[in-house]
Amino acid sequence: MLLTLAAGSSQAQDRLYANEFPLGDVTLLNGPLKHARDLNIETLLKYDNDRLLAPYLKEAGLTPKGKSYPNWDGLDGHVGGHYLTAMAINAATGSQECRKRMEYWISELQACADANAKNHPDWGRGYVGGVPGSDRIWSNFKKGNFGPYFGAWVPFYNIHKMYAGLRDAWVYCGNEQAKKLFLGFCDWAIDLTANLTDAQMERALDTEHGGMNEVLADAYAITGEQKYLDVARRFSHRRLLNPLMQRRDVLDNMHANTQVPKVIGFERIAELSGDEAYHTAGAYFWDIVTGERTLAFGGNSRREHFPSREACQDFVQDIDGPESCNTNNMLKLTEDLHRRNPEARYADFFELATFNHILSTQHPEHGGYVYFTSARPRHYRNYSAPNEAMWCCVGTGMENHGKYNQFIYTHSGDALFVNLFVASELNWKAKGITLRQETSFPYSENSRITITQSSNTKQPTPIMVRYPGWVKPGQFSVKVNGKPVSIVTGPSSYVAINRQWKKGDVIDIQFPMYNSVKYLPNLPQYIALMHGPIMLAMKTGTEDLAHLIADDSRFGQLATGKKLPIDQAPILVNKDVESIANQLQPIAGKPLHFNLSTKMVNKIEGELMPFFELHDARYMMYWLALSEDSYKDYLANLAKQEQERQALEARTTDKVQPGEQQPESDHFMETDQSTVGNTNDVFFRDARDGHYFSYLMQTGGKTDLSLRLKYWGVGDWKNPEFDIFVDDTLVTTVNLVGKYRTSQFKFEEYPIPAQLLKGKKQVRIKFVAKPHKQVGEIYEVRLISNNQ
Repeated sequence: MLLTLAAGSSQAQDRLYANEFPLGDVTLLNGPLKHARDLNIETLLKYDNDRLLAPYLKEAGLTPKGKSYPNWDGLDGHVGGHYLTAMAINAATGSQECRKRMEYWISELQACADANAKNHPDWGRGYVGGVPGSDRIWSNFKKGNFGPYFGAWVPFYNIHKMYAGLRDAWVYCGNEQAKKLFLGFCDWAIDLTANLTDAQMERALDTEHGGMNEVLADAYAITGEQKYLDVARRFSHRRLLNPLMQRRDVLDNMHANTQVPKVIGFERIAELSGDEAYHTAGAYFWDIVTGERTLAFGGNSRREHFPSREACQDFVQDIDGPESCNTNNMLKLTEDLHRRNPEARYADFFELATFNHILSTQHPEHGGYVYFTSARPRHYRNYSAPNEAMWCCVGTGMENHGKYNQFIYTHSGDALFVNLFVASELNWKAKGITLRQETSFPYSENSRITITQSSNTKQPTPIMVRYPGWVKPGQFSVKVNGKPVSIVTGPSSYVAINRQWKKGDVIDIQFPMYNSVKYLPNLPQYIALMHGPIMLAMKTGTEDLAHLIADDSRFGQLATGKKLPIDQAPILVNKDVESIANQLQPIAGKPLHFNLSTKMVNKIEGELMPFFELHDARYMMYWLALSEDSYKDYLANLAKQEQERQALEARTTDKVQPGEQQPESDHFMETDQSTVGNTNDVFFRDARDGHYFSYLMQTGGKTDLSLRLKYWGVGDWKNPEFDIFVDDTLVTTVNLVGKYRTSQFKFEEYPIPAQLLKGKKQVRIKFVAKPHKQVGEIYEVRLISNNQ
């Protein structure tokens, strides 16, 4: 039976992704990636199958065998699809326990599909989702009533994870029952949306919906049935697709991980249909995100959104740095683009993001996952624990560390591409070639590939070895059986070695690594230090690592320890910033560890190390680097700004950024009708003519609080007049008509009566527009202590 499954896996994976080798044909050897993969399997097996499955049984009208996880319960079910993918990936590389769990999942999901078809015949045939309130949401959605859909937490995003999980159980393990469930689920999406107009579909897609277009396009790849490609196009959000087709960057202030999965779908549709406009969208998106919006370790976004140029200072001010999910999805897009055009720049990014971001998001001992990777000087990351804290990045984390062998090698026609320098073995069954790559990368500057078997010595087979973009021109070298290979290309290319390979042939690759400086996008005062493609960082202390292991609380994904003042962080001073890279001295006996001799203000003692090695500590990843002439004035101004920010933070018990998806979800926003927008790259929410919006906010147990609101100066063209309620008790009526006649942000504070706060850990703050008036665009909501 196992042999049959393995054969099915090979056929399925090759059929869906023509350039990939089946995961089971690439074996990781000892090294950091294998350690991470093995630890991840141990971590995955600590999760409770029946608790993860509970939402699916509940929505199907069956009796759950375990209790649903409480954290992120509005997204109940979203982690399950990720878990199924993780089981399939690790089953494909030999874990029998993961295979057993995968098959148990599929049998339980089959029971759910059968029950949904019986219990919900009007809308439930083929449905395999765990979205809370599925009956109410989807029965109305099918009729064009989107009220329950918009009132739920991103339903399509939620079920997309199960689409991907079922697909992957077939792709990686050849499971035919999973394939049937997947295609039935795709048929459900066709039936659900059949009577909706294009305008209704576009409106529905304004809500985050994961990669629905990608999985539906994959159904077309599996079956060849045009109906799946047609519905994949219907699930392609024109609001993003159209400007990207025209090569227009509209990403400022967009929720980042809402967009990346859409673009994966655009590229997948292009690949399968030949539609070049869709490919233009996918390729242009990749170019602007990796080229202009990505940090030195491969991650992007802050507070989950793409900042504008002017807002990039938030990277060093906020603690909510790049999100792990974003990079997970950017790697998928990179694989798709490389499959079409196997260019080394795609592999360069894949390597950068894998070794710096993805590898660093797993704790190397207990295996916990990271949500946000803060770039703020002297901040830190926190980690999940099994069976708690079921965030989105827990779901993608479950997958990340099982796929390290997927992109080491790819093939196109007769050519083999060596994309990554990772200790591994490849069995290229179609060519009768096996090879073994031995390397200690990134701790070494060389790799050796040995042909361990070759049954076809009469046909030449090109092996394309990546010449990394981080190697200086002329310093990359390749030898075959001791003889140099002529290299006519430069950095970020492939070196072609075309010959008839025999058992025992050896390819020796040398790739000298050097130190360099990378600037923070649009904020060049801040630099990161690199050794080859590896970002170096420095531990700065272990004080106040609050929630280092997150609990099930709503904000558990945040590293909420004290924000240490930015102006008191170490600052590098040098008249030539680029030369700082030359002032790193290797530490004997500690590969990739360095001392830094550059002049340092607010000096600390420590050594630079690969960021992926650094855990359970505060750190410096980006450094303020200034010239001798300018640093004193800059530092004085920075200190003043930082003191004001720190004083406000010290008074704050809770805050919301209106208009931003995750902060509003975290504060259980309610609204009957309101709008969002942004001014100067700051989001707002507004309501008009008797309508409202509200947030559930934490009081910290205090009774001496005021509400602090942020406005944009308004003129006669606005008519802000509204009521503020605390737990449905009117606190004050605000009238700002004509008050401000200036183009700048303004702040107002409104005291809250102590009796409304007494004995309460949280209160609901509600803003209601007066008839024929508006709330007037609120840009920030804070509960602050009245004690200075």
